Amino acid sequence: MARYTGPVCRMCRAEQKKLMLKGERCRSDKCAINRKRAAPGKDPKERTVKPSDYRIQLREKQKLRRIYGMLEKQFHLFFERALRMSGITGENLFVFLERRLDNVVYRMHFAASRSQARQLVLHGHLRVNGKLVDVPSYLVRPGDEVTVKESSKSLTVIKNALREFGKSGVLPWLELDPDAMKGKFLSSPRRSDITDLADIKEQMIVEFYSK
Repeated sequence: MARYTGPVCRMCRAEQKKLMLKGERCRSDKCAINRKRAAPGKDPKERTVKPSDYRIQLREKQKLRRIYGMLEKQFHLFFERALRMSGITGENLFVFLERRLDNVVYRMHFAASRSQARQLVLHGHLRVNGKLVDVPSYLVRPGDEVTVKESSKSLTVIKNALREFGKSGVLPWLELDPDAMKGKFLSSPRRSDITDLADIKEQMIVEFYSK
């Protein structure tokens, strides 16, 4: 499976936003964004030029794609799927992204980052409705139960990640039993529920792909 293997902190600096790609490190003082460095390839003394509409739209697309840890081809396929659905395309896109199994595993605090969640899924540590699912892009449906495999409940990475549940809980469309290491996907979220990504302008992404 193709995936990005380069430095992820570079992505955050390029977008000038915390994309939460390294879990706990992103919440600490070690985060690259806290160092106030210029974006990669940009001269800090360079004259500020008003960005074009295309550049703004591209940056919004790149930002969202990188947050969910997807390559361009797969992200575009998700957009095309959202476009074919009835309703608002940008909101449909968010629903599809939030239903990805690797994202649900991350949102349930079984992993400290989406990339770590992707690894756990690929290595067969998770079950959906009692069955092995090792495809990170698998779309979880309302009512589905996601559990940590019995032999994987002793993994330190999962135990450490679950500490976050005590601090922030889970989002309204999820349910979690941290002791049993199992959770339920209650319903597809509304765009307004995804508050941690409220600054993403999904309409810009729709306009980008509409050109």
